[in-house]
Amino acid sequence: MLNIKDIGIFHQQCFIDGGWLDADSGESIVIRNPATGETLGTVPKMGAAETRRAIDAANAALPGWRAKTAGERAKLLRRWHELMLTHQDDLALIMTSEQGKPLAEAKGEIAYAASYLEWFAEEGRRAYGEIIPPNGPDRRLLVTREPVGVCAAITPWNFPAAMITRKAGAALAAGCTMIAKPATQTPFSALALAELCYNTLVEEGEKAMLAAEQHVVTPALERIIEANTYLSGVGFESGGLAAAHPR
Repeated sequence: MLNIKDIGIFHQQCFIDGGWLDADSGESIVIRNPATGETLGTVPKMGAAETRRAIDAANAALPGWRAKTAGERAKLLRRWHELMLTHQDDLALIMTSEQGKPLAEAKGEIAYAASYLEWFAEEGRRAYGEIIPPNGPDRRLLVTREPVGVCAAITPWNFPAAMITRKAGAALAAGCTMIAKPATQTPFSALALAELCYNTLVEEGEKAMLAAEQHVVTPALERIIEANTYLSGVGFESGGLAAAHPR
């Protein structure tokens, strides 16, 4: 077992449709430390059926997420960024253990990966349209930038955190939902990021529950609605594609 401070971010199941699941077949993949050969754990070996459920979940979440303003989406991306920095040491140790990158370099990648979320959160606010000079007096040409749908990311083993946030940050900031397949060699980094996404919902949920009981509207109550939509579009696993959708 890894010697990390928050063992709750270390998962050996895949995150699909709001839950941590095993493969339908029950098969799994053994993940080893490349430096020592030590077994770190296993992850489900998923296939076409699980992939289809992941896509369907992300597609079902799309209308609600797409309807949010860029500012609302930015708040959640920035919170994910904050949680990554809070868990920087644990995320770096997971990365080093499953991939072999020096710990100092792994810590640097976590900071680098988190910065993508911060950057895209702000860039999403500036996805301006265009007014194009028309070729006739009776015409008006306008360009608007809109979400296109569910995005899929297949990410490599050598930058297991940064290449997820680089893709997920852009897609989510633009209003698209997201599914992701990390490299088989480095699934635990991706699953830890999924857990931190989920934690944004848990944190706000506790505050929102208290507000609801008191029959008052607070920022936490408003953000829990945003977080529900956010988590509908993000998920990770090992052998196939996955998506998260809160029940």
